[in-house]
Amino acid sequence: MAYTKKKKTPTKKPMSKAARAVKRAGVSGVNKPKRTPGHAKKSHVVVAKVGDKVKTIRFGEQGASTAGKPKSGESARMKAKRKSFKARHGRNIAKGKMSAAYWADKVKW
Repeated sequence: MAYTKKKKTPTKKPMSKAARAVKRAGVSGVNKPKRTPGHAKKSHVVVAKVGDKVKTIRFGEQGASTAGKPKSGESARMKAKRKSFKARHGRNIAKGKMSAAYWADKVKW
């Protein structure tokens, strides 16, 4: 009887929770928001990670006209709109990366 070497089958490394969430959400990495024009209600998605905690967050109203990033020569109406959003959601924005308000403030306002 001749002994033959067994071929080694490559073992798959188990994916981390963050890697699974990133793959499932279709974003490029953790804490990197992505626009979701095909979603029925929410305009963006992000996989947020702080320490060991990982959370998929959908945020922003689909089709809403937000103020966007501050621009020179911006109208008073848009400045007031931005100020109202930040005042209304300030407490939730302060919670950090694990809240939808934080990401909406960063991306949309």
